[in-house]
Amino acid sequence: MENPDEADAPESETTATPEPKGKKRRWRKIAAWTLGLVIGIPVVAFGLAYVLLDVRSPQEVLADLDKTVVLQNADGSELLKVVPPGGDRLFVPYDAVPAKLRDAIIATEDPTFWDNEGFDLTGLGRALVTGVGGGSGITQQYIKKSTGNEDATLTRKFSELVLATKITQQQTKKEIFESYVNIISFGRGTYGPASAMNAYFGRKLDDSMTWSEAAFLAGMIQSPSVHDPYASSHEHAMKRWSYVVNKLVARGYVSQAEAVSMTYPEDAIQAPSETRAGRVTYEQYHIKQQVLAELEQVGYPLDRLRGGAMKVETTIDPRAQAEAEKAVKDRLKGQPEHFRASLVAVEPGTGAIRAYNGGGWSVHDYAGTPYGTGTAFQPLILAAGLERGVNVDEPLKAPASVDFLGETFEFQDQCGETGKCTLREAMGRGAQGPFVDLAKKLGAEAVREGARAAGIPESVDGAVTLREKDGFLIGPGIAVGRYPLRPSDMAGAYATFAAGGVRATPHLVSKIRDENGEVVWERPSDKTPAFQGDEALSRRIAGTMSQVLATGLKDRPAALKTGDFQFNETDDNAGGWAVGYTPQLATAVWVGSDEPRRMRDAAGEKLTGRTLPADMWQRFMSGVHRGQPARWPDGSEPRPATTAPR
Repeated sequence: MENPDEADAPESETTATPEPKGKKRRWRKIAAWTLGLVIGIPVVAFGLAYVLLDVRSPQEVLADLDKTVVLQNADGSELLKVVPPGGDRLFVPYDAVPAKLRDAIIATEDPTFWDNEGFDLTGLGRALVTGVGGGSGITQQYIKKSTGNEDATLTRKFSELVLATKITQQQTKKEIFESYVNIISFGRGTYGPASAMNAYFGRKLDDSMTWSEAAFLAGMIQSPSVHDPYASSHEHAMKRWSYVVNKLVARGYVSQAEAVSMTYPEDAIQAPSETRAGRVTYEQYHIKQQVLAELEQVGYPLDRLRGGAMKVETTIDPRAQAEAEKAVKDRLKGQPEHFRASLVAVEPGTGAIRAYNGGGWSVHDYAGTPYGTGTAFQPLILAAGLERGVNVDEPLKAPASVDFLGETFEFQDQCGETGKCTLREAMGRGAQGPFVDLAKKLGAEAVREGARAAGIPESVDGAVTLREKDGFLIGPGIAVGRYPLRPSDMAGAYATFAAGGVRATPHLVSKIRDENGEVVWERPSDKTPAFQGDEALSRRIAGTMSQVLATGLKDRPAALKTGDFQFNETDDNAGGWAVGYTPQLATAVWVGSDEPRRMRDAAGEKLTGRTLPADMWQRFMSGVHRGQPARWPDGSEPRPATTAPR
């Protein structure tokens, strides 16, 4: 039956007007052209790039690395030169590379090397999505080193993909590996496995290489300036070595039983030849290693610097550096031979490291090594409290004991006869009880957050700071400065207080220039209000801290906190700290030894932060500020200085 509504409806409402055939054809053509362009442009671009792009031979790359890199002080004067050592670019044929080393490198750097097409699809996909570089296999690493282009851009990734395809089609896997292993840096200015074996183990490269040695060298390829045990520590290098050993097991190159029998080759690893030959002082070597490690993190490894004959402008003030070395040497003269010290000075508000003294005893960098901070950590606990409204002038009953996270801390007569003192007074007395009690009230995580806000880094050499070794738990040690931190970390955190609450990351590199003097990289400023991103709150916290820590330099406002780190359960200390600042400079001094031990000075007196460390701090700060104006950020002028360091 016919629907009456449809029968009466106007024709325009019931019958669709057919689309003209010409219009349909036009849309089909547009779609076809669009699809053709989407497919065709990349194909054409790939084809052109395939024809036009090429990589240099390893011999050409090595020849280009025979250039000197100059490190400059902040005033433009020369700090030192990184000169290519003679004989450190010896080409090694594939068959002369020990099989154990080949396996260790492939297991760590590119486990699918023998079967892949020269590129990592996962890393490439991540680069296309994020616009930055993904992980790179051996072929891709060779291309980056050969072309000198390590920029994290899509253009570079596309070129890398084309060249990886081209090389894989034109060369055998053995040839690709041979080229790669000869131009890759193993650190210490070496390129290729022969020079690396000589630099680290003092031996020729041959099949006598052990699995342990192979794992060590393979671990140097990524960030060698960081993983060299003489730049960081044997503890850090051992973690990297263990990582490679685990990769060897996972990829089936060695059995679990073989891995268990391996030992980290600590005793066989030599000190760097440049320090043995006296070409640089130990103090210069430490700065150089820190600078190179920093440069690697921003995409400028040593081979890229050498290829461009670049100059690196550091933040080091030569006058401040000289004062730092003088203060340490003069004050340790006549002290027991096992005494060691380091000093780092950071410019508040910028994070520029103006002096870096890692010690003149060996290649071990004492300024770059973490130590327990003891009571020098108290200002960071206080900062967390101030952020949450704690009053530093409220009288508090000093606790006789505090139970915190399963540990009982006991204290005796820390606040005098009344048994009460304010946090300001407790800081001056070096009393721990009130600060352990404050840490308990705030909570361990809040204390860590306060320290992080002030400038303590999240991690150091891959190890999370202010947590247990598992990287997750925070133990009671955070209340007494038991977690180790580097002098540079402490100087950077105190610099936040000196800058009126402005946090900036400590750094040694400010600019990189090419051989024509053009700036190719400049460190961006990262200064920011430290606490909750709130400028007013950060300024108040810093101002209060400067008042609480006010101490005596003869002609200018200053703030200082000393700290002791106890040796086991004895009444002696294993180390001492002095950390403080003026408006112009925040400085951390550490004194201790290579191994934890009872520290007694030449007179038989117990080492404390108030003795040698405080004296070094005052000598350095007085010398470096000579002729400088006395000033303080607005709103944070400290109270009249006391005469004794706290």
